[in-house]
Amino acid sequence: MTQMQGKVTLVTGAAAGIGRASALALARAGAAVSISDIDGAGAEETAQLIHDEGGAAIARSCDVTMPDQVRAMVEATVAAFGRLDAAVNNAGIAGSFEDRLHQADDAMFERVLAVNLLGVWHCLKAELEVMLPQSRGAIVNIASVAGLIGAPKAGAYTASKHAVVGLTKSAALDYAKLGIRVNAVCPAYTDTAMVQSAIAGNPLMAHIMERAIPMGRLGKASEIGEAVAWLCSDASSFVTGHALVLDGGLVAM
Repeated sequence: MTQMQGKVTLVTGAAAGIGRASALALARAGAAVSISDIDGAGAEETAQLIHDEGGAAIARSCDVTMPDQVRAMVEATVAAFGRLDAAVNNAGIAGSFEDRLHQADDAMFERVLAVNLLGVWHCLKAELEVMLPQSRGAIVNIASVAGLIGAPKAGAYTASKHAVVGLTKSAALDYAKLGIRVNAVCPAYTDTAMVQSAIAGNPLMAHIMERAIPMGRLGKASEIGEAVAWLCSDASSFVTGHALVLDGGLVAM
């Protein structure tokens, strides 16, 4: 089991889905968890789940596209728990999967990049500023298999997740000798509200997704959360710059 006793962690986009699962996995491993989401009520619910299990957590509303809010989130974490040992940059949106590129809306494209890429950029900068004086830290960025391969009618999402993988690798090289590890996880279709929303709009989508994955099923948010917790822990101390694929075999085809 992953060990995080005495560690302080931060998870963005933790009101539901992979973010909530990551926060719970970290807390169950012994970490104190600072939870943020643009949905402040959802963040509070995640914190309450951790409290109910005897863990330590705080919650805060944060829009990761706003650098001032991101810095305040990191400062609140340090104020509450004294430091920051690990961070999970999970906040993200799907955008639209309905149009080919020439039909796609410019505003939608810019919004997806603002949240999925610039949001990670803002978080990395604020987290690194705190971790550098400690000479220690672990950061996990949530990307996607769409950050490794193409996806039809998903230009904005695919571009943003490819960029997250590239940013992760560059950051890992910048800080490899300074005690800070930076990795990414790349899940395939995972049973979250975002995926269920896509399925609701197309009754055949669940079947299509399951057929695309060699294991024949969607991933579980808890499975992704456990991998995230491992990358945050000292058990992965020689891992940096890695994009960990969690896809039931999809990319292997």
